[in-house]
Amino acid sequence: MHRSYQPLKPVTNRYLQQRWDQNDYENHRKKVSCSLPTVDNKGTRTPTHIQLKLKKLQLQDERLSTIDRDNRLLASKLAHIVHSKGLLDHQNQYHLRSLNADKRRAEHLLVGHQNQGIYQRIISRQSDYRRQLWLDDWERAERLRDNITRYPRGPVEKKASLHHVKFAAVGGSEPSSSCSNSVTTETTKTDDDDILPQSSDSSFSDD
Repeated sequence: MHRSYQPLKPVTNRYLQQRWDQNDYENHRKKVSCSLPTVDNKGTRTPTHIQLKLKKLQLQDERLSTIDRDNRLLASKLAHIVHSKGLLDHQNQYHLRSLNADKRRAEHLLVGHQNQGIYQRIISRQSDYRRQLWLDDWERAERLRDNITRYPRGPVEKKASLHHVKFAAVGGSEPSSSCSNSVTTETTKTDDDDILPQSSDSSFSDD
């Protein structure tokens, strides 16, 4: 009895009421499924150029073409390696080049121009020293020195080079220059009489 249909309102026949209620429910569901909205709540349609995304397809094609080209190059290199009987070409035939070579060259040229300018200024500069006055003063000093000296400077220096020094060996042996304890000085006589002979114990006499 508890499994039988229980209508909302009191009825005389439950089976007929169940059938009628079921028909009403099915008709209601059909109406709901076929009904149209009074308000259009759908979004705007996406444009075709956005749906297809032609730029994305173009980029994909370019990427695939680049990959295909790289693959063909790699395949050709591998084929060359296979047919070359294992010979390797791993030497890099290129010269090293600095990235800032132009900048350094410009700096060198600038420094060279500056050095040339400094050199030209140094060459064109006149000396501040009066050299001729120094030479005249030196000649005057030499004349005064020659006037106050007792013996002339020139001949004394010339005749002093004629002195010979001999070394006497110990024990009366022959003179040797290797070992000596006493020194004897001999003065060669020249034609000038104003030069006195010199020796180790002699001294000048006062005139």
